[in-house]
Amino acid sequence: MTDAQSRTGNVASKENDEKEPVVVVGKESVGKSELVAGLSGTTPTTGNFRGTTVDVERYESDEFVFVDTPGILLETDTETTRTAISAVEETETVLLVVRATNIDDDLEDLLPLVQGKVGAIAVTFWDKVENQPEARHKLNALADDLGVPLAPVDARNVSRVATDGGSTAVDGSDHKHLVSALHDAAEFPGRTHQQTGIHLAPPDTLIEHPLVGPFVSIALLLLPAAAAVHFANAAAAEVSPRVSALLEPIIRWTSGLPGPLSAVLGGDYGLLSMGPFLFVWAGPTILIFAVFMAVYKQSGLVTRITASLHPHLRRVGLTGRDLVRVVMGFGCNVPAVTSTRGCSDCTRRTTVSAIGFGSACSYQFPATLAVFAAVEMPWLVLPYLGILTTTTLVYARLIAPERARTASLATENRAFLQWPTWKSVWRETRTVIQSFFLKALPVFAGIVLVASLLDYFGVLDVMGDALGPVMALFNLPGETALVVVMGSIRKDGLLLLQSDGLSTTLSAMTPVQVLTAVYLAGVLLPCLVTAITVAKELSPRYAGRMLLRQAAAAAGFSLLIGWGGAILY
Repeated sequence: MTDAQSRTGNVASKENDEKEPVVVVGKESVGKSELVAGLSGTTPTTGNFRGTTVDVERYESDEFVFVDTPGILLETDTETTRTAISAVEETETVLLVVRATNIDDDLEDLLPLVQGKVGAIAVTFWDKVENQPEARHKLNALADDLGVPLAPVDARNVSRVATDGGSTAVDGSDHKHLVSALHDAAEFPGRTHQQTGIHLAPPDTLIEHPLVGPFVSIALLLLPAAAAVHFANAAAAEVSPRVSALLEPIIRWTSGLPGPLSAVLGGDYGLLSMGPFLFVWAGPTILIFAVFMAVYKQSGLVTRITASLHPHLRRVGLTGRDLVRVVMGFGCNVPAVTSTRGCSDCTRRTTVSAIGFGSACSYQFPATLAVFAAVEMPWLVLPYLGILTTTTLVYARLIAPERARTASLATENRAFLQWPTWKSVWRETRTVIQSFFLKALPVFAGIVLVASLLDYFGVLDVMGDALGPVMALFNLPGETALVVVMGSIRKDGLLLLQSDGLSTTLSAMTPVQVLTAVYLAGVLLPCLVTAITVAKELSPRYAGRMLLRQAAAAAGFSLLIGWGGAILY
């Protein structure tokens, strides 16, 4: 028996307590995650692969443990592509996922990566093929040439249901064919001599129009932010007063506790005082934004938008893919920074910096709107967004390396547009929510603790007084210094502008001064949650350089806004 035959037999003969890991590999947007979610019928768990640093999602079925790897982008230097290739190198059994609409090119590109491994091939987007009997004949000839089992499937319909007796049944034939192919796994060759000739190009839409397309793409990217803020703020406006009334007796009770403990729990920056803003205002924004972005990704809109905007963005050192990450930051900076693992190495740091600078997260944006509403100037949101967008692009252009401005488009053929399933949308949404609670929330609690103690011991007041004269450089009252300090620590610190202590100062400020104060407090530094995430993802040294560089740029832009606006207004 050959080594390949021995390994093939191991796939089918593993007992339930020794399930064979099957690495699922393919290009981006081929439906890998939806495919293995349907095959396993379970939710994923995230962890390292076989003790390495490879971060993957695992789906466990009755017979297999599917290791879902990031989509491969050929001829790029993304961390996600390196992760996928590392996972393939660390295992023996592979499920290679290719598109029926572009099968010959996918196999030519991917077979060298899995050569010598044992496995099967899943052909997704089979529902897009019109003459399926003829296409199936071509696939059978291809399978004979490869010597590897091949199963055409619609990834959205590979699912499992339970019978009345509690045993597992299958819904349709796709699941059966794919599991059977894995049982018959064979060794992959390095190339194929057989071509199917199947190639289907997705129909063009307005997004691909050379003139209208970029504007449609920008509108689609802004829609989640607008919808999230509108609906989340409407819901929070109803819930927030009730939550505050409910917590008020508890906050009064904490005033009788020992000084530091009272400050941490019920002080101006305490957990009970600021916590409701996190869940009542920021929480709905994150949820709604995550749902929108999940729909975009699962429907294929993200790849279309990426391709449409790339020719224009490369001039500032970003790609269309990078801009999607920056927009994701309007929901929460943490998953947005983490997702930059899919950016090219030459643009990733620029993208991270753009997120830290211009992505007004679910803390910052609602707080900004609340300040504008407090001074009865809600119209300021339009110039604010215009200035924030413009300065972010200028900042990216200034810091981007030369090679980033000549980067090719890191994407594959544009995806077919299709209606996403609610399961796939929820899976993507859940990932963002988990990232928020597991990564952002603990840091938020730590910031609350530090800020409360600094306030209790009077450090914040000292810092505000010391920086007061500096505010005159930006044509701002000295009292706004504390707002800038707190906004640099946590973005909901902007709300201090409408506090009782600053209400008189705020009412006396001109629209230009309000805009300058909100902008400076929002972009002077990324919040500590973002800074810590950047330090973990890249390095503490880079995070430190990013903070200094952003502070200098924000100060320069704020000077232009403060004095330039005063001249024009």
